[in-house]
Amino acid sequence: MTVLIAGAGIGGLTLGLTLHALGIPFRIHEAVAELKPLGVGINVQPHAVRELHELGLQAELDGTGLRTAGVVYVSAQGGEIWREARGIAAGYRWPQVSVHRGLLQDMLRRTLIARAGPAVLRTGSAVTGWTEADGGVTLALADRRTGRATGTDRGAVLVAADGINSAVRARLYPHEGPAKWRGVMMWRGVTDGAPFLGGRTMAMIGTRARKFVVYPIADLPDGRQRLNWIADLAFPPDHDWQRQDWNRQGRPEDFAPRFAGWRFPWIDVPGIIAAAEGIWEYPMVDRDPLPRWTHGAVTLLGDAAHPMYPIGSNGASQAILDARVLGRALRDHGPTPAALAAYEAERRAAVNALVLANRGDGPDAILDRVAERAPEGFARIEDVMGLEERQAMADAYKRIAGMDVATLNARPPILSHGLATAGG
Repeated sequence: MTVLIAGAGIGGLTLGLTLHALGIPFRIHEAVAELKPLGVGINVQPHAVRELHELGLQAELDGTGLRTAGVVYVSAQGGEIWREARGIAAGYRWPQVSVHRGLLQDMLRRTLIARAGPAVLRTGSAVTGWTEADGGVTLALADRRTGRATGTDRGAVLVAADGINSAVRARLYPHEGPAKWRGVMMWRGVTDGAPFLGGRTMAMIGTRARKFVVYPIADLPDGRQRLNWIADLAFPPDHDWQRQDWNRQGRPEDFAPRFAGWRFPWIDVPGIIAAAEGIWEYPMVDRDPLPRWTHGAVTLLGDAAHPMYPIGSNGASQAILDARVLGRALRDHGPTPAALAAYEAERRAAVNALVLANRGDGPDAILDRVAERAPEGFARIEDVMGLEERQAMADAYKRIAGMDVATLNARPPILSHGLATAGG
């Protein structure tokens, strides 16, 4: 029988592509009437890029984003704390890719339609409920804009890939309440500006309380680059953060003055903020790890299962890995509750640990540790934190995230479809 998927985000579309390659029938129900390339930049880590390559998407991915070669951590005074290679430059067999989230989603959507046909994706079709009977699941569907019921759909299992505010998760855990705010507001934007540090580097500047993250997501014909950036500021617990509104426009006057002095020889942070095409304001939120994703013939995937703080560049990557592991389980066990349980057994504990690691600032914790020891800056980082300690902090997060270089390179494929192109 058919696998029903709620949500056509990165996780849901990757699952659709995987099931198509495996010959397993599926349908995706997406609440939004028209999918548009919305959002800002994200990073797809090598363990997830591997999965997209093995779906035959290497050329499409390279045509959508940039291969990231390195990351640098910098103090608020401009002192370099830590620099390391990323992707191919770090020894992985697969790159790390910096990409506009909406363009990645659109590439996956277009590829899915080209391979499987338009009937597999139904937009304007929100899942409002379901019933389980006779070895299957029947969905209740509605137009989200009007609330009008639009019919039902029946399949073998339901996979909820409908995001951090998942309607399916809310029904499974009706007392959970809203997402949890960590006291940090994020302003995100895209600016066309000059390349920095070779044009393939991510930069993390400051501390948890005041941080600026910037990286390129596209090369422009005039020699400039499209730079994705995030400005974080910490606020007291009683700050009115207006709950979640992913489309709320931000105002430079609310945050830019806190970064006014951050002009360094290699980058002009105030200039990047001032030249932004648009600015959006987001609360940094996640949800508590769940003790269970799978309930009979229903399971959760991606942000519906494990929304995490956008630290360590792993949200989209983990959704892609979810989709691939679930695809293998559906191949091995058929579209059954047993397949959903096998998927959860492999993924839930590992991803829950990553959610908690990100609450501790993941690899960005090095910024705060150095600031605590040298609040006024430093002349030599070695006088503040030795190389061995810095390396250990970076390696620890990679192990939690499942992206240790040697382990990933040696691991057999999750699935093999015969679609992969040459790596590198």
